[in-house]
Amino acid sequence: MTYVKHDMPFGAAVTPEGVRFRLWAPGTSGVELLLEKLNGREQTLPMAPLPDGWFEYVAAEAAPGDRYRFRLNDDLCVPDPASRWNPNDVHGPSVIVDPEQFVWRDNHWRGRPWEQAVIYELHVGTFTPEGTFRALRERLEYLAELGVTALEIMPVADFPGRRNWGYDGVLPFAPDASYGSPEEFKTLIQEAHQLGLMVFLDVVYNHFGPEGNYLYVYAQPFFSDRHRTPWGAAINFDGENSRTVRDFFIHNALYWLEEYRLDGLRLDAVHAIADDSRPDILEELAERVRSGPGRERHIHLILENDDNAARYLTRGPDGAPRLYDAQWNDDIHHALHVLLTGETDGYYADYADAPLAHLGRALTEGFVFQGEASPYRDGRRRGEPSRELPPTAFVSFLQTHDQIGNRAFGERLAHLARPHALKAAMTLILLAPSPPLLFMGEEFASETPFLYFCDFEPELAAAVTRGRREEFGRFKRFAAPETREAIPDPGDPETFLASKLEWDDLVSPRQAEFLLFCRNLLMLRQKEIVPRLAHFQPGRARFELLAERGLEAVWPLDGGGQFSVLANFSGIPIEGVLEPKGRVLASSEADEGAALKVRRLPAWYTVWYLSAQEPPHA
Repeated sequence: MTYVKHDMPFGAAVTPEGVRFRLWAPGTSGVELLLEKLNGREQTLPMAPLPDGWFEYVAAEAAPGDRYRFRLNDDLCVPDPASRWNPNDVHGPSVIVDPEQFVWRDNHWRGRPWEQAVIYELHVGTFTPEGTFRALRERLEYLAELGVTALEIMPVADFPGRRNWGYDGVLPFAPDASYGSPEEFKTLIQEAHQLGLMVFLDVVYNHFGPEGNYLYVYAQPFFSDRHRTPWGAAINFDGENSRTVRDFFIHNALYWLEEYRLDGLRLDAVHAIADDSRPDILEELAERVRSGPGRERHIHLILENDDNAARYLTRGPDGAPRLYDAQWNDDIHHALHVLLTGETDGYYADYADAPLAHLGRALTEGFVFQGEASPYRDGRRRGEPSRELPPTAFVSFLQTHDQIGNRAFGERLAHLARPHALKAAMTLILLAPSPPLLFMGEEFASETPFLYFCDFEPELAAAVTRGRREEFGRFKRFAAPETREAIPDPGDPETFLASKLEWDDLVSPRQAEFLLFCRNLLMLRQKEIVPRLAHFQPGRARFELLAERGLEAVWPLDGGGQFSVLANFSGIPIEGVLEPKGRVLASSEADEGAALKVRRLPAWYTVWYLSAQEPPHA
């Protein structure tokens, strides 16, 4: 079955009898539908109360393109929380959308296996000068030629204002109008598929944004009085009336996968989801996806989870994920960041004692923290054993929106690390067995900052700016008030504009060379590594340190072969290094290819070896 629309019990649905409007408003005694026709005619229609706090009206006179709002208790007018489109932002009316009006031409597309994933994270608003879905389409061929196989788009759910990272969304079914219409988003996805690119979407199920969330007013059971998050009251996934809340988010996941034909979702910060029920919301959501759209095509689910909960990543007897394909592996990033920059503030403190050993464990076992105490978290134990999971259960990266944008000045590694060090780390990440992720512009060593930006109403905007500057006051570098005042204002439009990717940088020979370097590594990955991933033996990878400055890691392969790497993450060569068995597959510096013939591992250098039969068919 190929989906065109997703049927859900919320919002506005076009039916043969007319448009059916449904709202869950257990905190109000009456709801009216305010319908505004395309010809300007306005109608007020009383919605019938149904059991359990539901209100419904079927309007034969309504049609796609008409606008509507809900009026509560003859007072407050609100948009539809399940709006498919809100072109006048989160406080304005919703628009009736008929998904069947969009003609899909990619019915042949069934996605790509997870083993082929090379992920490219981007923010629609800053990836191009225009910052739209339409403009992004013009860059798809570039991404396909780079060797990317999957776009990971930061959240597009409607947020307040015209500028936002996307994690402050309040209308989770509506693409933000600053990027374009639902049809333009679908066209982007369709054209990506035609080039062999998967498209993943970042979704936020742990909180709503601070402006434009009217559910607090008329659907208080959406929120828990038992659990808290860093953003306030938690979403109610396990208390009274939680069935409707759970359905809202499960339907949201299915909606994006079915109605937009997305190939996967990345669930943001699920450690902030509080749910004591069994199955918990993460398990139920994944099971619904696997038994739904996941039955007919490749659907991939990715977690961001600071808890390092390996149980969500387990595989079945056939090697297929039971629930989630993979988790963003912050551990490997943190260890590499300490090695490349020497920074040990904040959460990097947990990796400062032995960054090379932590890197080795992350490469060969997945998580660094598998139940050990975390000093940064006041000694709390973090993580679960992950050694028996395959390397494909972990997404590795050097940079993401978080790791750049959560810095005061949004600096990238191209600004912070030595060029040779950056190439050594890139060679490690792009050829390691785990699926790699690039953040937009990383492939050409962009130095464009990615700052934190938003567009809230004035009072909230001032509070966000003040709070962000005070937060950095915990760091020695920002102890002085005048230093904190220099941190860019998130609400200033110039902060957003400064974060737009500088494509003109590609005229620089250095950055053009780095782009070619990355392309060649990704080409090699698809040729030599992807076809062999099914032959890696979980639980048998190992590593050892070399002179406390270098690292050797080995992954045994079925049939007696092995895949191995030597890396020196220091400025001093390492003497007396024995080469692993096999042929040199790639190194971070082409002119250093013969260095190990004299048993010398150069400074800031990575080299991969492969001992195996010819690659099997992928």
